[in-house]
Amino acid sequence: MRPIPPLRTSVARTLPLAAAALLLTAGCGLTGEKQAVAPPAAPIGVTAQAGSSSTVHLMWNRPGPGAKVTGYEIYQGDKKVKDLPGEQYMVDISGLKPSSSYSFTVRARDDRGTLSPESRAATATTPKVTKADKKPPTVPGALAGRAQGSRSALLTWKKSTDDQGVVSYDIYQSGTKIHSAGPRDTRTVVTGLRPGTAYVFTVKARDAADNSSQESRTVRLTTAEGADDGRDTAPTDFRAVSVAKAGAYHLELSWDPPETDAVVMQYRIQLNREQTTSLIWGGEPPTGRAKHSFYVDRKKGVTYRVRIQAMLPDGTYGAYSQERTVVTGG
Repeated sequence: MRPIPPLRTSVARTLPLAAAALLLTAGCGLTGEKQAVAPPAAPIGVTAQAGSSSTVHLMWNRPGPGAKVTGYEIYQGDKKVKDLPGEQYMVDISGLKPSSSYSFTVRARDDRGTLSPESRAATATTPKVTKADKKPPTVPGALAGRAQGSRSALLTWKKSTDDQGVVSYDIYQSGTKIHSAGPRDTRTVVTGLRPGTAYVFTVKARDAADNSSQESRTVRLTTAEGADDGRDTAPTDFRAVSVAKAGAYHLELSWDPPETDAVVMQYRIQLNREQTTSLIWGGEPPTGRAKHSFYVDRKKGVTYRVRIQAMLPDGTYGAYSQERTVVTGG
């Protein structure tokens, strides 16, 4: 969806799956005390993309299965600027100034009104407007699309032109805006679709003065019936090697993240077909090739079969990567 820059270093943490679950404290027990429930987790995958000189488009990932989120609060710095329902995972912030930097955070709210911690801040800088501009960009050309299994679709288009430059591309599903892509993007993958369902997509280009082009031609597609293996949602070019460190053996993993319409923040790792750990990026996740290392054993000659799967922006897990067999010290 985006041009792949050089790999950036990112801090990640590996959690046992049990520890990644919601923590329940102070059970009822003999005292009859009420059980205290943890607040919602902070939203992940928050991104900000300037849509024009006066707007910024925010997106974040849907919560995972079982999360009871009923709403979101959007903050611009310390000021709350939007209150959204729990089924909305993107919003345009308008009324901003040209050539200005902005920082946004998101908090989730549950059915008890309890707020999550703030998300990681997402920043964006609005472009400048050099002169009065009432001329819209040209229409994005040659829009094409195809279903990728039962839950996602790939859209591609040709770049638009504008006398002051295109700032963003807005993707519409049946007339409703569902996503914004950057000025250099000519493709996106839309996830969170339903099996065996017909969809209609169009794309518009937007410039710094907030002029939008006419809609591109329409793309109609239908997702596959029923559940499938989701092969297009799997991490690709997955590699695993054994490395000796301080008298123990670690597995060093590397892979290319699956293409999605937002950021992949979390992975599950399987060893010998059993869930072992969850990998959650603690900072900015790599947008190019990802790498991760973790301890497995002190013994030489132990065989492990390893594979990973990504949590997609729609809150579901995608397909597993190709499985690799690794022998410690081998």
